[in-house]
Amino acid sequence: MEDPKVPSRSAAGATVEPAVVDRLGKAAAALSDRFLGKEEVIRLMFVSVLAGEHLVMIGPPGTAKSALVRAFAQIVDARYFDYLLTRFTEPNEIFGPVDIKAFREGVYRRRTEGMLPEAEIVFLDEIFKANSAILNSLLSLLNARVFMHGTHRVRVPLLSLFAASNEVPTDEALSALFDRFSLRVQVDYLDSFHFRGLLQKGTRLEAMGLGIEEAALSPMVSAQDIRRLQRVLAGRLSFDEGFLTTYKSLVFQMRSEGIGLSDRRVVKLLKLFSASALLDGRTEVDASDLFVLRHVWNTPEQRDLLAEIVGPVLDRWYDEHPERSRVGAAAADLDDLLEELATLRKALSAAEVLSDMQLFSYLRNLGDIKAALERMPENPAATRMVGEVDKLLETLFASGRFV
Repeated sequence: MEDPKVPSRSAAGATVEPAVVDRLGKAAAALSDRFLGKEEVIRLMFVSVLAGEHLVMIGPPGTAKSALVRAFAQIVDARYFDYLLTRFTEPNEIFGPVDIKAFREGVYRRRTEGMLPEAEIVFLDEIFKANSAILNSLLSLLNARVFMHGTHRVRVPLLSLFAASNEVPTDEALSALFDRFSLRVQVDYLDSFHFRGLLQKGTRLEAMGLGIEEAALSPMVSAQDIRRLQRVLAGRLSFDEGFLTTYKSLVFQMRSEGIGLSDRRVVKLLKLFSASALLDGRTEVDASDLFVLRHVWNTPEQRDLLAEIVGPVLDRWYDEHPERSRVGAAAADLDDLLEELATLRKALSAAEVLSDMQLFSYLRNLGDIKAALERMPENPAATRMVGEVDKLLETLFASGRFV
């Protein structure tokens, strides 16, 4: 067993200091404390940046997609660039204006100071609204970390690019860009059990005269820390046969269900599994890191299918390793769920007659609670509460209120 005080050494010879990994975990916890119900999204953001991969968030307006990335950019001390794209956005708005002085001398190049080609963390909102001139440049930048302007081929320092969109692209011309995002995360409105917490945090910030994006966070990790961890990660891309057998089984099950997963993405996902392990301070991956596979869908309809394929593997692993349950934000969620469940039980057991609208609202809330509990397979209390929700549903239907 490794001494936690001694920096561990990867197969490539790079070392990782436990203090750096610890700061990374605290940074993720700080973001989770600010953004209710976004723990898995935040974990995936850190996994993406450690693996040097890209992530796109899909969801309706007002679900904190932009705020989440901007807060991430505050807590990770790196050169940052963001922009809201439209079909009218011109390349010089994100890649920099043409250098007029150089152009007069017969050289075509852009002035990239402070623009996307010099950024380490990038956020592009409404990315799929970009025109072809921008999309073509983004493809090589995302895939090869290369930016072409004129005859100049420039390496960019990009760690990770995050993007957001209200919907999944349906245009074939955008499929190549969508494929560059290894992770696709659905970001929805908060569940009912987060409602009180949302109001509490929101009103507290409003009283301070701040929006969620304006309340600054202090940097906790640097771009140099991330690059050092990436070098460590490069030496840890070896996996035991048991893990690879499970992974292979899941990949072919996904493909048999019509979920397209290219060989290129299958290989890239190995980096994401290793990044998840590194984020936990582990030197080797295990089945818990396969949660990443819930976020490789190509269409929204595939999300539930992936949950059904990957869920049983995760459930078995946490049943066998209860000591590895992730606490913290999940524990806070559990308290909120308990409170919401108690409120619903009281309302449903009351003698007063409820309208159809109220009944269906309560049913939906119970469904939200059950779904949230089932996302905590590692927590025995959550498992017990699923049974309580089921009993409450049985009582409700047996009451004859629904016909």
